[in-house]
Order: sequence, then structure tokens, then C-alpha cells
Amino acid sequence: MSRFHTIFVPDWHGAADAGHWQRLWAAEGQDGQWFTPPDESTPHRDVWLAALEAQVLAAKDPVLLVAHGLGCVAVSHLSMRVALHVRGALLVAPCDPERRAQISSFAPVPHDPLPYRSVMVASSNDPHCPVRLAGAYARAWGSEFVRMQNAGHIDHASGHGPWPLGRALFQSLTDGDVPAAAQPPDSSFTAERLAQP
Repeated sequence: MSRFHTIFVPDWHGAADAGHWQRLWAAEGQDGQWFTPPDESTPHRDVWLAALEAQVLAAKDPVLLVAHGLGCVAVSHLSMRVALHVRGALLVAPCDPERRAQISSFAPVPHDPLPYRSVMVASSNDPHCPVRLAGAYARAWGSEFVRMQNAGHIDHASGHGPWPLGRALFQSLTDGDVPAAAQPPDSSFTAERLAQP
């Protein structure tokens, strides 16, 4: 995938530990770059956006975004000028900034369609965002919606290390069609693909 530049945008708290699927994928790729939140303990939207937008604009190739948690919401705030440099995005387990004071500067969450292809993955029991709200984000952003059953926050703590299903969905952003979210043989979680959440 040398024709694309991948930027991994982590959640705000902990910024993905070593066993997190984002970290594992980032370590394997030659064309990836990690977005380091400038103010992880008390994130502020304007600070995050300034840093993230600069990173997107600095890429020499079209950008693919791989976002988790608050990273998904940050991606939705990108200005149109910057978003036009993005080829696609995998948005996993978005959070609800209206439910936590520490990330309230990211509210309200934009409900404008994203100008690129995106796949949203959310869990039925994510403690940081009700799945119905994640589905509403997906509808507003024009994202294909993949609903996972009882997958928690879809992170290392919930048993998602290399996460082959996520990798397949990410690959689909450059391969054409988004595959049906079939149950991977080595996972205990089920996923359901919903074209219209």
C-alpha cells in the first residue's frame, strides 16, 4: 500500500498500549505514522486538530486514517480543506464527548457527511458510547456500519490484539468493496454488517 500514507489516531486515555491492535498494525507497516495526542491527559479539540491537520497535510501520498475512540471524533472535526487529502478511514469504537467532562471540548460532534469512504465499527456493549449513538454517527458521516456483539471498547483490554477482522475492513478501504464482516475463526466476537445503520 505504498501509494497511501496511513495515520493512526488513538483514543485519548493511554493512547493505545503496546498490545493494542493500532500499535501492532503501526509497528508492521512501512507507510504508517502515529499521531501522538499533544495533551493526552486533558485533551482539547483545537490542540488536537491543529496537530492532526498538520500531520495530514504533510503527507506526500493520499491519507488513510485508522482512528479509535476519541480519535474518531477528532477525525470528524477535520476541516474540509484537510479532509480532501484523506482517501478513507476506519473508525472504531467512537466515544461520546458529551458524557465525559474531560473531553467535552470535542462536543458537539459534527453530523456532516465525510468526503471520503469510511467504515465505522462499534460494539453493542461499549462503555464509552451507546451503539445507537455510534450508529447515528455512522449515518450522519455516511460510513458503512459494522456492529459487533459484546466486544467492549474494541481494544486490548477487551481481547482485541492483532484483530484480523479490523485488518480486513481496513484493507477494504483500498481494495474496493467492504467485505461482509464474517466471524474470524480465532475471535470470540461476532460482527454484523449493516449498510444502513
